[in-house]
Amino acid sequence: MLGEPVAGSGAKICLRLRASFLTISTSEDHRTPRLRTQPTSLELFLLFVVGTVCFGITASVFHGWRSLVLVSDDNGAYLEVATAIRHWDLNQVGIQHFMGYPYAIAAVSLISHLPLIGSLWLVALVSSFVSTILVARLFGTWVAAFFALTNFAWLQTSFLGGSEPLAVALGLGALWAFRRGNPLPAALLGSLATTVRPLMFFTLVGIGIALLYQKRYAKFLGAFAVGLAICLLYVWPLVHYFGDPLLTVHSYTSRDYGAANLAGPHGRLFGWPFHAIIVGTMLYPAPWTNLILSFSWIALVIAGMVAMFSRDLRDHWRANPAEAIFCGLYLLAVFCYDYLIWARGNFIRFSIPALPFVFFALLRWLPKDRRVLWSLAVASPFLAACSAIGIRNLFPFR
Repeated sequence: MLGEPVAGSGAKICLRLRASFLTISTSEDHRTPRLRTQPTSLELFLLFVVGTVCFGITASVFHGWRSLVLVSDDNGAYLEVATAIRHWDLNQVGIQHFMGYPYAIAAVSLISHLPLIGSLWLVALVSSFVSTILVARLFGTWVAAFFALTNFAWLQTSFLGGSEPLAVALGLGALWAFRRGNPLPAALLGSLATTVRPLMFFTLVGIGIALLYQKRYAKFLGAFAVGLAICLLYVWPLVHYFGDPLLTVHSYTSRDYGAANLAGPHGRLFGWPFHAIIVGTMLYPAPWTNLILSFSWIALVIAGMVAMFSRDLRDHWRANPAEAIFCGLYLLAVFCYDYLIWARGNFIRFSIPALPFVFFALLRWLPKDRRVLWSLAVASPFLAACSAIGIRNLFPFR
């Protein structure tokens, strides 16, 4: 079973006998202790399947799955780039985002002969499940279940398509490989994650600093060489077709996508922590429901950051410095993100790669009842699908 280590067989027998005695003597429901035990890997898989089915049924009944995929977030741009990669002709395509996800879509389509939209969905779905398993390997199945079932943005990108699941799977895979003592595969996965979402570069920073701190200089040079090789392979088409090796970097720093037609200040890529969250909320009002949801997640992440400094976790961070460095730098970058229109509204999505660490830090306060998980497996995907469709589209008001 994934998660926390279990005691030896003798201790387990004693614990079971004691639990049986207490159950009989207090006349409690015999199912209660079992419902509070850690979910198994099989149950985690079943929770994921139920969530997938609930989301898919809701999306199909109220909107139509295919049309919802096409209009979801940045999928149109990803499909455009994936089509150009599939035909290896980037001359007429506009590059908005890092290209790792379109490369994966094109590769899966080429190998499986699936249409690109099916490959887009399959890459996201499989990556989401892999991410959930990796979270369980790193932090236990309680953390994995809450990570997989609570965040609407994660559910939407997992079941409709988006770059976050692939980036998280590669990034967590890098940290898992490094924890297992394999820095070169870790560097490879971290480099690939960076081609999907640029802030995943902090996985490489964490791995590099940890290797230097441990005085493993040869491994550091090897990891650096792996990262450099992936970087050169990634920028070669950009140089060949556009003459700019940093084209995808410049796409983030020179333009505020989606806000070009909005009057008022836009901000810049990075600034002071919390500046864009506060100022953007004042300049660009939002429905009170969106504000409650956004600030609830901001408060949760801040609470997790505070809990990370607890005495109980110090030994964990000392044993896994690469994870601590990645999480710290990533959250700092998210809170310093300074585009006013997006900083608060997209915080739920931007914070996704750090959420396993947040839930791990808050583990003692999470409701450890599997009935809660099964309720989330039904309710969260349903609500996430409704959110993706739009409440006003489901229930139009005059």
